[in-house]
Amino acid sequence: MYLNCHSYYSLRFGTFSEVDLLEMAQEYGLQQIALTDINNTSACLNFVRKAKDYNIKPVIGIDFRHGAKQKFVGIAKNNAGFQELNDFLSEYAHQKKALPEIAPHFKNVFVVYSLEQVMLLEKTAFEDFEFIGISVNDLKKLPFTLYKDYTDKLVVQQQVTIRSKKDFNAHRLLRAIDNNTLLSKLSQTEECSENDKMYSPDKLSDYFQLFPFIIENTNKLLNACNVSFDFDSDRVSQNQSVYLDSETADFDLLRELCETKLHRRYANPSGKVRERLETELKTIKEMNFVSYFLINYDIVSYSKSQGYIHVGRGSGANSIVAYIIGITDVDPIELDLYFERFINPFRKSPPDFDIDFSWKERTDITEYIFKRFKNVALLAVYNTFKYRAVVRELGKVFGMPKEEIDKISTGRYQTPEIDEIGALVIKYGELIQGFPNYVSVHSCGILILDKPIHYYSATDMPPKGFPTVQFDMIIAEDAGIFKFDILGQRGLAKIKDTLDIIKYNRPEEPEIDITDVEKFKIDPKVNALLKNGKATGAYYVESPAMRGLMCKLQTQDYLGLVAASSIIRPGVSGSGMKQEFIKRHRRPEYRKDANPMLLKIMPETYGIMVYQEDVLKVANQFAGLTLGEADVLRRGMSGKFRSRAEFQAVEDKFINNCKTKGYSDALTFEVWNQIKSFAGYAFAKGHSASYAVESYQSLYLKCYYPLEFMVAVLNNGGGFYSTEHYIHETKMCNGIVKAPCINRSDHPNRIEGSTIYLGFGYLKNLESYTVKRLLTERQLYGPFKSLDNFIDRVVISIEQLTILIRIGSFDFTGIAKAELLWNAIFKVNSNKSKTPQKQLFKPNHKAFNLPKLNSSWLEDAYDEMELLGFPLCDYFDLINEPIKSHIKAKNMLTHSGENVLLYGKLVNTRFHKGATGKLMRFCTFVDDEGCYFDTAHFQDTVEKHPINGIGIYACYGKITEEYGFCSLSIIWTQKMALKTDPRLN
Repeated sequence: MYLNCHSYYSLRFGTFSEVDLLEMAQEYGLQQIALTDINNTSACLNFVRKAKDYNIKPVIGIDFRHGAKQKFVGIAKNNAGFQELNDFLSEYAHQKKALPEIAPHFKNVFVVYSLEQVMLLEKTAFEDFEFIGISVNDLKKLPFTLYKDYTDKLVVQQQVTIRSKKDFNAHRLLRAIDNNTLLSKLSQTEECSENDKMYSPDKLSDYFQLFPFIIENTNKLLNACNVSFDFDSDRVSQNQSVYLDSETADFDLLRELCETKLHRRYANPSGKVRERLETELKTIKEMNFVSYFLINYDIVSYSKSQGYIHVGRGSGANSIVAYIIGITDVDPIELDLYFERFINPFRKSPPDFDIDFSWKERTDITEYIFKRFKNVALLAVYNTFKYRAVVRELGKVFGMPKEEIDKISTGRYQTPEIDEIGALVIKYGELIQGFPNYVSVHSCGILILDKPIHYYSATDMPPKGFPTVQFDMIIAEDAGIFKFDILGQRGLAKIKDTLDIIKYNRPEEPEIDITDVEKFKIDPKVNALLKNGKATGAYYVESPAMRGLMCKLQTQDYLGLVAASSIIRPGVSGSGMKQEFIKRHRRPEYRKDANPMLLKIMPETYGIMVYQEDVLKVANQFAGLTLGEADVLRRGMSGKFRSRAEFQAVEDKFINNCKTKGYSDALTFEVWNQIKSFAGYAFAKGHSASYAVESYQSLYLKCYYPLEFMVAVLNNGGGFYSTEHYIHETKMCNGIVKAPCINRSDHPNRIEGSTIYLGFGYLKNLESYTVKRLLTERQLYGPFKSLDNFIDRVVISIEQLTILIRIGSFDFTGIAKAELLWNAIFKVNSNKSKTPQKQLFKPNHKAFNLPKLNSSWLEDAYDEMELLGFPLCDYFDLINEPIKSHIKAKNMLTHSGENVLLYGKLVNTRFHKGATGKLMRFCTFVDDEGCYFDTAHFQDTVEKHPINGIGIYACYGKITEEYGFCSLSIIWTQKMALKTDPRLN
């Protein structure tokens, strides 16, 4: 009897979930109910999915509104009707058009106008599919309208938006947030009615006792609706099912690709290779994943045709088929990758292919996919109200002072301090927390389907310019809709740009085959960078944690890097298995501590679970779970479960099976706790291997073309560290770094030989129009000869010219900056910045007799710090305090266990909450020779000796050593004073 119900996906309007609606309907004994969210279909699929759990027939539609003003409600008769509604809403959403007052001529949709709307429109003629909705509030006025005689057109339209007074209050707060207004100034036209709630069938019948035919009409309408989708165990893949014109043709193409490309990967394919290939092909065909592979192959082939670089990772990287046809570059035979992680007979979803492209090229790849395939859309993600954010919004709605809002949002208050308004903010903040706030675009998911996208959802058109569905990946997978993951990352852009820079800077160099990773893997110079922690700038292996881990492991080969890439993840690290792995790796005598059965299952990792595949192996071979049950564990760890019931059942079986096998409780729970600790943070081995391939490509370039590589790193926004540190690393590679120059620099950084000219993009206050004019003029008419020549040719204000002079852009003139500045002030017309074009005739410049004006390197350093954010000189040269006797970072190992003093420039700092809940701090410094050292600041020193920003610090502490890697346990630190700017004296 309810045709107009809202969930909280009626954004900033509804007050409960679609599941709450079903629970409420079940409590009232309803057999069918319609979900009609406002201009939104986000909850529709899950509403249909969950309805059978409540023994309720789901009906779905859309409440079409302009703001809070309802136009009409569309209710789908069937799946075709749902598609019609989605087509209609999407057209208006994409074009940002206002919805019409009258619905179009739908074929499979019922349309319900409110009594208020038909009276406003004075509508008297109705199509077969059009009805007039009557709410409980409308019953008072209906007898006095002409519509009382439209007996076959009247239906119940009792809107359901709230359940209680508390919901109504939350609704009003959401409306105030949406309208960016004080609650006291919220218009009633923006709110629902306090009666917009569900009544029991008996009570509703009592209300309509004078109009029983309205109840009958409503039930008749609902009975005529039937929308269905297959979910969970009943689902079938909704992805594009064939790549060519038939499944047979698809499989023939996949086999042909494997046969023709096999010898590129394996010069002499072994029996093991061919057996694995046949097994995979057979399984891929049986599980109907052929088109999925071919579509990914198509995307990768296009990228290669454009000269792009890609990395294929995810569980699909365990596949020899993917390796042979070029989707991935990970050899599953070399790495002994577990086939069942990639595909097993119990798995309904296709394997994951996360395909990375350069962040600069990802948009082009996405455009290609939309042009190449028919039914394509981006996947959505829900952005929910976070507690602190919603408290801030509610504080504004109530008109609270900013100080009070800050106090509540950060939790810095005592309960007695909170007044009545503050208590309401906390109360409703906790209620609204977790509500969807808006629908956004998934970071990488693209859908390529058999049926039209609007068969499943309406679409929005976000700024990215690609249609985007209104549901997320969880409900998508429930319905058999599996995304293609197309990602953009900066690591690949660094590689591609390095290759381009090498061509420019070293034209005599032969072409580099960056795909020849096998050569890179065995290069001792490349591997030495890993072993010695010299990988700054290289993707995934440059962080302090990875540097320390690789030094401890003495990582010097590909397989070692694959393991390190997964060991560093929180799951392995947090369980204590990282330390155990390091111990067993460096000291073989400790490997005997491993449980013999686990060692047999995982000999390569010394009986320690490191990869996601290890969970499958242990669950299957150690605990006797089926591969299907083991895969439940894997999925459970990924955090994608709606309910933990299935995961709990597998946990119980795991423990019971171990008891049956006679394992001790200590062993059983030790293994189980290792599995649980992964918690979605472990990599598939193929995934780690894919990262390792990209890391080796970066390391090869860093090893042999360090300056070109560092320029590419800087031009792509760096990575883990600051720009300043990457400039430091460039200098460590014997690069000469110069300030932006009007004749040498571009917007990005440029390299000439071993000299790097910083780009104009680093100058924070230099306007883009100034840079554009400068570069255009230089490109058209050649380099600038002097300050006078520059002033004649470029329209520029004195403020902008001052920035260029102070940073050293005119150093080529040989004239001191102070003299240049005075000349600029005298010669630049103060109104010139307002002149829209250059002067037609070259002016005569006056020569000014100025006294000798000198500037010092220290002034330059302070100008650079102000304009660039960092100095180009060595930071240690700026110290204005005596340096005490100290050791160098390279000598730490010889002083292990001693209390020593080191001086270092802060590179990176991060906090960690210890077991007691108190903060610890970990820092990375470089000494005056450019060598790294790491410090640990325990609870008693964190606040007593704070680290306050970039600078040089005296660090005194005890050196601790672990497997040859040293760090400093801080006793005290002191930030060193710097020389003052001489212009301030």
